[in-house]
Amino acid sequence: MSHENKSPLAFISHSDVGRHDNGWNHPEHVGRIRAITRALRYSPELLMALDHVDGRHATPEELALAHDPAYIERVRELSLNGGGRFDADTVASEGTFDAASAAAGSVLEAVERSLDGRNRRSFCAVRPPGHHALRAQAMGFCIFGSVAVAAHYALARGAQRVLIVDWDVHHGNGTQALVEHEPAIRFISMHQWPWYPGTGAADDRGPLAERNVWNIPLPPGLPAQRYVDELLAAVDDATRDPWTPDLVLISAGFDSLAGDPLGGFTLELEHIELLTRELVARAERWCGGRVVSALEGGYDPDRLAAAVIAHLGALR
Repeated sequence: MSHENKSPLAFISHSDVGRHDNGWNHPEHVGRIRAITRALRYSPELLMALDHVDGRHATPEELALAHDPAYIERVRELSLNGGGRFDADTVASEGTFDAASAAAGSVLEAVERSLDGRNRRSFCAVRPPGHHALRAQAMGFCIFGSVAVAAHYALARGAQRVLIVDWDVHHGNGTQALVEHEPAIRFISMHQWPWYPGTGAADDRGPLAERNVWNIPLPPGLPAQRYVDELLAAVDDATRDPWTPDLVLISAGFDSLAGDPLGGFTLELEHIELLTRELVARAERWCGGRVVSALEGGYDPDRLAAAVIAHLGALR
């Protein structure tokens, strides 16, 4: 039996991620997840090769690895009371706390499986996204910073160093804020500039002397290979000194694809596949191939689903 068969790629999700309702005509909706599962049914070989895993809910104590306990309780109470609005484009519904805690918990499940060897690599089909969420504030469709929570969780579970790579078209301002004070975590974000949320300048390297943040702001409309090259150059720079991670976390935002309604990058499916293969190859050298990927943006459901299929194929 091959090593890959001993540790198949896990596809992790939870039924509660569908319970977050942003309201009518919002770009972030449960149809994004449904498009992924529908596309998998049309890829039977891939479907059969995956280890399908039910995620779990993150506990309030786990969420508090990155978030203010009072904020966690506010989200819970707002959901119990039927919902409300955090800002102009971020809302809570009755199911939001369950959805957001299931999103984070699914990524924690993936980290556990990666570190103990059950599944070296995982993709988490979860929502709401998380990379804009701040310690005590929802923002930009995001409630809890699932990947940031997962990075801190990995350290608590014994990892010495964690690398986060965020290729969402928007700057992962929340993830940066939640990890930039931890020298054992390094964060890389490639994002459109200028664009929402207006953060992530190239000279913003974080507050630590170790400079553990790499921001790659780029204009829209560049040749796709330029985005690939810039991101991989930052990955290599972040791991040069030498600093090799025990785990790689990907904030997989597929709004970096050409034609996404909320972005102006030009990546195609083959570039998603290339980026994934390059990160997997580096992870094989660094840490036995341990990679956990979590869905962030991507607002054309059919394109999103096709990109996830390409991503999964390369993660295998």
